[in-house]
Amino acid sequence: MRERSRTVRLVALSLATLALAAVIVVRWASEANRGEPDDADPAADAASTTTTSTTTTTTTTTTTTTTTTTTTTTIPPFEGWVDPETSGQPWGDTVDGLLTFRGNPTRTYYGKGPVPRVPEKAWHFPRGDPMCSLSSTGGELREWCGTGWTGQPAVFERDGRTWVVVGAFSGSVHFLDADTGERLLPDFPTGDIIKGSVTIDPDGYPLVYVGSRDNRFRVVAFDAGTPRELWSLGAYDLGPIMWNDDWDSSGMVIDDHLFIGGENSRFHIVKLNRGYGADGLVTADPQVVFHAPGWDDELLAAVDRELSIENSVAVSGDTVYFANSGGLVQGWDISGLRDDPAAVPERVFRFWTGDDTDASLVIDAEGMIYVGVEYQRGTDRSHEVGQIIKLDPSRPDDPLIWSVHVRGALNASGVWATPGLHRDLLIVPTHTGHVYGVDTATGEVRWTKKLPGPTWPSPAIVDDVWIQGDCGGKLYAFDVSDTTVEPPQLWNIELGACIESTPAVWDGLIVVGTKGGYIHAIR
Repeated sequence: MRERSRTVRLVALSLATLALAAVIVVRWASEANRGEPDDADPAADAASTTTTSTTTTTTTTTTTTTTTTTTTTTIPPFEGWVDPETSGQPWGDTVDGLLTFRGNPTRTYYGKGPVPRVPEKAWHFPRGDPMCSLSSTGGELREWCGTGWTGQPAVFERDGRTWVVVGAFSGSVHFLDADTGERLLPDFPTGDIIKGSVTIDPDGYPLVYVGSRDNRFRVVAFDAGTPRELWSLGAYDLGPIMWNDDWDSSGMVIDDHLFIGGENSRFHIVKLNRGYGADGLVTADPQVVFHAPGWDDELLAAVDRELSIENSVAVSGDTVYFANSGGLVQGWDISGLRDDPAAVPERVFRFWTGDDTDASLVIDAEGMIYVGVEYQRGTDRSHEVGQIIKLDPSRPDDPLIWSVHVRGALNASGVWATPGLHRDLLIVPTHTGHVYGVDTATGEVRWTKKLPGPTWPSPAIVDDVWIQGDCGGKLYAFDVSDTTVEPPQLWNIELGACIESTPAVWDGLIVVGTKGGYIHAIR
């Protein structure tokens, strides 16, 4: 907020002329529908479809006499759940850290610099045998090791130490010292693997929010010698449900409310009722105040019933947004909950992408939504809409601004990673290993890089450096200080196994897990 006063004294006579200028910008791109091998660029011949507007500006200058005036403009504080202008910023100032998947309610915060310039391996966890456990897929047991999608560690400051908290395929939450990689607390075991990213309470309560493949989403306290479970929500506790009982979504905590989607295809709002007991230990008495299906009848008429919410909900203004594996993007107005715990949220936005949308929605400071879409069902709608899209929710009847088509082979192309937003650039890794740098205003593909796919880790962008993992086991740093050119590589470091998780960047340290069974720290 700024105050501005200006005193101008001017006495003059002049003759003026009338000028008229018109600027019309029209972009047109064609799209080819074809399958591609893994090393081919699916977007090479099918760039973007852009919706544009035409603006005519008229400037008139007349003879005037100006007197002295003083004007003070006061911008009122934002009243709502999340100020859209906090896009790209850390969530709150109570806890210093990267606290949830992609850091804030708009899923646009990547951590704090500096970024290592000559990276070296600082530590790995565990020191001995890799973290592995058995979990069932389609009724068949198989071994899972390390961390996977999304798997971003939380890194934060507490009691004079930097903590790393991460859920893993070990079936446990690990509490580590960021300087040494040693355990700060015993592991907290769940009944199955953990795929999603944990969330640390942003208001300073010593609580971690975490989902597991054992069908439960938990609130776990870590202010005593041993982590303890305070509450859990089962995938079958509320219904009706669809498809699955996993919890891949990373919860979002705002003003004592938890927002979380489940693979049971239900969206939940939970009043946490946090506090402290007489013994000084943290307490919570969570109550589900609202839940809704992630589907509707129109979606069921268009696709099968394999519907789940696997992305992490995003919040901007008074609206919470999420998508599901049927491609339904929804926005729910939660403004009433600020003043009335019994208020019922209302759905105010609906858009169908046509295909599985597991990547989290990303929202910029203007409230625009960026969506990454897989190519699994091959519907006519997915051919029409594309796999990288920009939506304007203020135009609910016609929200599509632009789209980029990056589909190749069916069920082996499209977007699993959450796009990275950096100034006027959107960085989008895809299943085939192609990474696209897209102009956020026009949808033009400025550049393409090819990495060993599948490229599921989401970009982390700090201090004009883009950090990216690939499935060949390398972690890269690219210079994105000039967003208009293909970013040059600064360095890469070999971590020995496929990187599927999103890296965390914090104060000179990068922490990321691999499917080889270890969590690695680089500085």
